[in-house]
Amino acid sequence: MGISIWALVIVFLIWLAPFIAVATSDKTSGSEKVAWLLGMVFISWFAWIFYLLLAPLKSSRAENV
Repeated sequence: MGISIWALVIVFLIWLAPFIAVATSDKTSGSEKVAWLLGMVFISWFAWIFYLLLAPLKSSRAENV
């Protein structure tokens, strides 16, 4: 019984890791970060992969102006 509890904890931590990565990331901030987190919750956990590929939705040129 003890092994199954540890296995459940490990699976939960693996599931939680992308949420922590997005929440602590510097790529996005504010409402954009909240949108990514909500997308991960309601659409799919795999939204994290899209986050890694597309995260800064605003161009770097807009920040320099």
